[in-house]
Amino acid sequence: MAIKITDECINCGACEPECPNTAIYEGGREWNWAGGTKLTEVEGADAKVPQTPVSDEFYYIVSGKCTECTGFHEEPQCAAVCPVDCCVPDPDHVETKAELTVKKARLHAEQLQA
Repeated sequence: MAIKITDECINCGACEPECPNTAIYEGGREWNWAGGTKLTEVEGADAKVPQTPVSDEFYYIVSGKCTECTGFHEEPQCAAVCPVDCCVPDPDHVETKAELTVKKARLHAEQLQA
């Protein structure tokens, strides 16, 4: 499942540079699908088009870009560096390791090995 940032976030920003998919953004900041990925289109739209912030107050994680660091690290790096343990599994976005692996490949334009 994707990770989410709870409202216990102290906005320290420690998590943002750790994300290999650039799925973490400062509260109020627009995001796009292309940032940190090799996507050029998402559902027929330009991946560089700015998207509405998920949160205006706290750092947030875009669930569609979060792979829990699958294929990069053994554990989600945002959770590993968070000083207040506010990076937690998001029960609204449950995915298996296999699904996360496919998502990582799609985000980074990789071919999966059969």
